[in-house]
Amino acid sequence: MAIPATPLPHTPESHTVSRHHFRFHAPHAHLAPVFGSDWFGVKAEVFARFFGTPLFLVTQTIIVAICIVLNMAGVTHFDLYPFILLNLAFSLQAAYAAPLILLAQTRQADRDKAHTEADTMHREALAAASAERQALAMQQAAQIMELLQQNTELTRLTQELSQRIEVLTAEVHRRLVHDAG
Repeated sequence: MAIPATPLPHTPESHTVSRHHFRFHAPHAHLAPVFGSDWFGVKAEVFARFFGTPLFLVTQTIIVAICIVLNMAGVTHFDLYPFILLNLAFSLQAAYAAPLILLAQTRQADRDKAHTEADTMHREALAAASAERQALAMQQAAQIMELLQQNTELTRLTQELSQRIEVLTAEVHRRLVHDAG
């Protein structure tokens, strides 16, 4: 399954840039059907999420309280005092809720694992790029030091040649003045 890329507005490299963003998720693309394209898994996750909401807990408490009050007051007689039907309903709910919650947790754990692996790959790539940049900076620093050394040597040679020219100019001047006089 291809990972959808969201292109940037009208740039030639926009498709490449957005695809590059998901490069660490590509190895996990084969896991996508397990993550959510199956109908039952998606419904199980929705159901498991609903079990943890205050709405579910409050609604269930109200329904149970109404059933107990109606049966204790004698308004209805469908589930008398030991409340066997209510116990059966809770047992049935628990029998289905536990596996569905486990399925949802397993699916979330698979997603978390894939995201963790992708994050690890991303961090390793960043570390490799950082090490590469550091090596390049060290190489450039060494080149700058070499160029500075060469510049220092050239400056020394220039000063030496300037002094020699000055000495020769003075000697030529002295000979010309001495020969002329």
